[in-house]
Amino acid sequence: MRILKLLLQKEFLQIFRNKSLLPMIFVMPLIQLLVLPLAADYEVKNIAISIVDHDHSTTSAALIRTITSSGYFELNDIGDAYEEAFQQIEKDQADIILEIPAFFERDLQRLKQNKLMISVNAINGTKASLGGAYLMSIIKSFHQQLGATVQVENPRGAGSGIEVRSQHWFNEYMNYHFFMVPGILAILVTMVGAYMSSLNIVKEKEIGTIEQINVSPIKKYHFILGKLIPFWLVGFFVFSVGLGGIAYMVYGIAVQGSLWLLYFILTFFLMAMLGFGLLLSTFAATQQQAMSLAFFFMMIFLLMSGLFTPIESMPAWAQVVAYLNPVTYFIEVLRMIVLKGSSFVHVKSHLWAIIGFAVFFNGLAIFNYRKTS
Repeated sequence: MRILKLLLQKEFLQIFRNKSLLPMIFVMPLIQLLVLPLAADYEVKNIAISIVDHDHSTTSAALIRTITSSGYFELNDIGDAYEEAFQQIEKDQADIILEIPAFFERDLQRLKQNKLMISVNAINGTKASLGGAYLMSIIKSFHQQLGATVQVENPRGAGSGIEVRSQHWFNEYMNYHFFMVPGILAILVTMVGAYMSSLNIVKEKEIGTIEQINVSPIKKYHFILGKLIPFWLVGFFVFSVGLGGIAYMVYGIAVQGSLWLLYFILTFFLMAMLGFGLLLSTFAATQQQAMSLAFFFMMIFLLMSGLFTPIESMPAWAQVVAYLNPVTYFIEVLRMIVLKGSSFVHVKSHLWAIIGFAVFFNGLAIFNYRKTS
């Protein structure tokens, strides 16, 4: 115990004396958590719209004002020819065309129904689907106020006459910050656990001190624990500041579930990531090699974790890879506990998976470390 205590003192002194490592551990993750959710926003705004108005009535003018004042659309052009508006789509100057037919106002007053046509540039699938949905929702709301029925024609044949009402649970206003912040927090904890710890251990190889430690009376488990425990505590610190200081104070995200349960699962997740960092350090001989390996796996962890795209929408082979990714489980746990208030019963399968990863990574790392040292 005394040896471990001395090793921990040495490691903390090394961390706090390293002026280049400190900002990477404490400042960069928090800045990323502060900035990235603002950029990683699925909400689409400033959609360029061209309107072909064949009616030029007060009702069509009111509809155009309603669309442009919604905040989602920027009026690119109002004209009389559909061909001219389509040329703007071809030149990427417009994303959507709304064509208002002649006698639009008269037919609405007489027949209480009319047809509009929406043409969407589908090069950007997300922008096309969301932009078309926004526009149809605005038009539908506008004409409900007039007591009329409108059929909106688009290439997908939307407007079936079935009224669908949706309700958003656990994130009533579909605030994307609520969705992204827990996921990004999981990625930052992963970086601290795996990336930083692997670099720190490899540094001992580069400067040659690991050979001195190997021939000293210090046991190998003392050395490994001395290397991993500081970053385990640093991971807790970064997670706590991110959850309480940025997620709550800046984005207003309050934890709905049990904090004890959240930190209990974080304990094993950090153990898994520290074991992964140790495993990388056993294969790498230099910090450059460790950084390359860590970057390769971090990209997989990031893109195959369900942070940006739902796992269910991935191909079957990609779903297998995603469920072999420990970050996938922790992101799901974070969202379930923070947003839904899920209890142990709901997240226990995720916990067993994370514990399995912790045992696997640490066991393999210790085995490989003994083999190569």
